[in-house]
Amino acid sequence: MRFRKSFLWLSAVSIFLASAAHAGQSLKKPDLMPWPAQIQMTGGEYRLDSSFVVKIAGHAPARLYSYADRMLRRLSGKTGLFFSQDYLSPDSAVKSPSMEIRADRPGKLKLNEDESYKLDVTPSGIMLTAKTDIGAMRGIETFLQLVQGDSAGYFVPGVRINDYPRFPWRGLMIDASRHFMPLDVIERNIDGMAAVKLNVLHWHLSDDQGFRAESQTYPLLTRLGSDGLFYTQREIKEVIKYAADRGIRVVPEFDMPAHSTSWFVGYPQYASEPGPYSVERKFGIFNPVFNPTSDNTYKFLDGFFKEMCRLFPDEYMDIGGDENNGKQWNANPQIQSFMRKHKIADDRALQTYFENRLIPILTKYHKKVVGWEEILSGQLPKTAIIQSWRGAQSLQEAARKGFRALLSKGFYVDHYMPASFYYLNDPLPDSIGLTAQQKKLVIGGEACMWSEFISPENIDSRIWPRTAAIAERLWSQDSINNVADMYRRLDGISLELESLGMTQMKNQDMMLRRLSAGLNPAPLANLVNVVVPVELYMRARTGRYTSYCPLTRVVDAAVPDPEIARHFSNMVDHLVSGGAVSGEELASIRARLLAWKSNDAALENLIASSPVLREIEPVSKRLTDAASSGLEAVDRIQRGETADTSWVNSKLSGLKQDARPAGEVGLVIISPIEKLVRFAGSR
Repeated sequence: MRFRKSFLWLSAVSIFLASAAHAGQSLKKPDLMPWPAQIQMTGGEYRLDSSFVVKIAGHAPARLYSYADRMLRRLSGKTGLFFSQDYLSPDSAVKSPSMEIRADRPGKLKLNEDESYKLDVTPSGIMLTAKTDIGAMRGIETFLQLVQGDSAGYFVPGVRINDYPRFPWRGLMIDASRHFMPLDVIERNIDGMAAVKLNVLHWHLSDDQGFRAESQTYPLLTRLGSDGLFYTQREIKEVIKYAADRGIRVVPEFDMPAHSTSWFVGYPQYASEPGPYSVERKFGIFNPVFNPTSDNTYKFLDGFFKEMCRLFPDEYMDIGGDENNGKQWNANPQIQSFMRKHKIADDRALQTYFENRLIPILTKYHKKVVGWEEILSGQLPKTAIIQSWRGAQSLQEAARKGFRALLSKGFYVDHYMPASFYYLNDPLPDSIGLTAQQKKLVIGGEACMWSEFISPENIDSRIWPRTAAIAERLWSQDSINNVADMYRRLDGISLELESLGMTQMKNQDMMLRRLSAGLNPAPLANLVNVVVPVELYMRARTGRYTSYCPLTRVVDAAVPDPEIARHFSNMVDHLVSGGAVSGEELASIRARLLAWKSNDAALENLIASSPVLREIEPVSKRLTDAASSGLEAVDRIQRGETADTSWVNSKLSGLKQDARPAGEVGLVIISPIEKLVRFAGSR
């Protein structure tokens, strides 16, 4: 099988290269992400001009007309062309279309709906066909990514694409509880999801720090448990429609029996201790938990889910189920007596009892259950979906027991890992050890955006563009796994996402200007371009963060996978692995190092005027030290000298010290400079 996959991929590449060889510049490899299942560059191109018109054929629903109309506006904005076609509707009469879009039927917002499409681009026109309008939406995003420009104008290269997803569940979880995310944040990220073919918004709406969904049945949930920051039912309906119009499902999560402090601020009678309770300001695992032995708990939850199940139309409801420490249960004599009477062995078994009482309520309201891996038990109905957050072991266990499973372990984008880390995290690696039938139960995965250290200002920089790499892992074939090519395309996709309203680039510039107190932010930007936030749990262990701490510092502006640092690392890797040393390569590396070495002096003026920057002063000086070591290594390499062992060890020891973080950021270029030092000692 592995040989066959490799052969098919090489064949596709051969077709591509052969086409490009005789077609010229217009057939450069497009920056598509996710990469299609099948693609053939056919030669030639379709030239775009102001006469471009679109026709929707067949019996398409209104949302496809709206989607195609947005496509036209985006295309106009991208090219600057003034299209004569102003608005697409079922009444639009187009006799000679430049692009025809045909869908056989309206797609349903449900698991396993058909999202396939075919796209053919020839010099005479463009044809997009799909079995559902959702598939047509996915094809529209591919079409927009294909648009290129040259000296003659804009064009779409000749291509034949047959595309479909590898996994049916491709999600993004946004935690709106730890830090509330306003409606515009949610909606713009839905646009980003659609652009990279994600199809499930997992909306984390309750936790210890806030209850975010309006309940008219139990109004104290938000009146007392949200600090006034919540989504009204009207707003929730708006988000659901906004997502549906883009072929995206909305699955809400109401976490229980733990992570539930905010429930008990207004309704303490359903907790396992009497309270009173207040909204939790810090982050972590807390004791409050529902009382699973009281019938009143289930009457309360019945009323709540009756309302929420009507509000959220998706067939799935997420009940969380994670991180219950059991302390309230163990300290409650009534609960302990109940456990002895009913022969419930431990807290895990008591949580299973809770779930077995809760799930029939959801079933009554025609919902199936999703939950984190802690809900996995032998008594769980096979309709449930298990979401693995701790590792592949629980995902495999779920599949072996006949449950459908999602992978989130390794897709936590709040952990500041580079895109390459997420890209190579496959839900079904060769080593998974499942049968063919069990593998079918692994239905996809979700990127998880937990919000302990996230604000509406910087959330996009934590989600994008790295989540596009996760989207490709979940859509594209497993043979598409070249990291360098992923990064080549990711840079272009980041620009595409920005044009849709994502703020991952522009908000960083804004934050740096603010931190620079009106002075030139360039020296600060030079430093931020080579640092990353410290590992998430290191930040959490400080114990000083609450829901209302500032998220406006350098650590909050720094991005997890800075492009300039990555390009520098790639230059060094090419140098040390390439045999003959190129003067041009050395010159490029030297230029970077010289700029970093001199940056501290310029940054001192900013720090003197902006006290908030004082915490990163040590990192700035360490950048100078590290760059100086790199320059010494480059000098030796250029002269053809082999550095002695004592020099190498001394420099490596200094670089280890330079790697220490300050202000909760650390230099990400230490490793490539270490490679330069070792290379200088190995010639």
